[in-house]
Amino acid sequence: MKQLVFVALVLFAARLPLVAQSPEPGISVGDTTAQRWTFEDAQALAGKGRLDQAMNILNQLAAQTPESAGVERLRGMIFYQRDLLPQASDAFSKAISQDANDRQSTEMQGVTLFRLGKPQDAIPYLEKAHASVQTANVDPQYVLGLAYSDVGRYDDARHAFAVQYGFQPDSAEAYLLAARLFLRRELKEQAATQAQKALEVNPKLPLAHQLLGEAALARGDQENAIKELEAERAINPLNGELYDRLGDAYLRSGQYENAQQALNRAVLLTPTSTGPYILLGETFLKLKDPIQALRYLTRAVKMDPSNYITHNLLGQAYKATGQIAEANREFKTVVELQHRDDPKPAGK
Repeated sequence: MKQLVFVALVLFAARLPLVAQSPEPGISVGDTTAQRWTFEDAQALAGKGRLDQAMNILNQLAAQTPESAGVERLRGMIFYQRDLLPQASDAFSKAISQDANDRQSTEMQGVTLFRLGKPQDAIPYLEKAHASVQTANVDPQYVLGLAYSDVGRYDDARHAFAVQYGFQPDSAEAYLLAARLFLRRELKEQAATQAQKALEVNPKLPLAHQLLGEAALARGDQENAIKELEAERAINPLNGELYDRLGDAYLRSGQYENAQQALNRAVLLTPTSTGPYILLGETFLKLKDPIQALRYLTRAVKMDPSNYITHNLLGQAYKATGQIAEANREFKTVVELQHRDDPKPAGK
């Protein structure tokens, strides 16, 4: 989950204009005549990816009195892109002290503080940035919602998420959106609460029962998961993801024939998703039918060779059919995949 949030924040930073487009400055790499360097030179260099040279200019400009407008904001953006978050926060703070109306620095200070694990400190900056500009970039609005959720302000979080999608803050859609995002952050109880409120507003809202089912699965409550997912099927019977979740719930509860039926439907509706193939393979192993399991697990491995769970199940299927060499190969692959990111010994 943290990885998803990090990706979202990086994408936000990429969408912010680091610099304005300017012509190539008339300085060479080895030029050290500080008087010839301007903020516009630093902007142009940064825009061409020459961040070291841009930062050298910015550092010298920062030492001048008075400091040129925009220097600290650009220093902060370069620090942020390099994942030097404490330095980025210091630069944005200085930029804001120089110009209280610098919305971009205010916004970025909020995002940076959030990534530093300080959601409570981030909230005032994100709120201020969006109070002053109604058409602000939607991604910081998402960060604001995350910050609210991290400090337990769940209604405020829902309202922030709703703004991003153009929903009314207390609409069924806003409740369901908040439920989805809360579940991704493993706030299971809050996710269920928001989804239930969505159904109170609109009992026929698609995906609300599914989310309640997913929250129940996350809690290990197979009985309620099946109940909610079957209720979703009555509303939204052609949703492939629903049958994937329902098959998972049946499998966990030992209802293997029902799992097989649901997962067969999932495969037909979502043929490019590996999940149903993997779960079908596991279901057929439970049904003592390793030949059928091999069929689906081999397909899943071709679709995604990097999933060690699939290789583990495939190894079990090969072993059950007496193909010991193939089974050992798969189990060896499981170990390799699980340790692929381990640090390598020195000299290797």
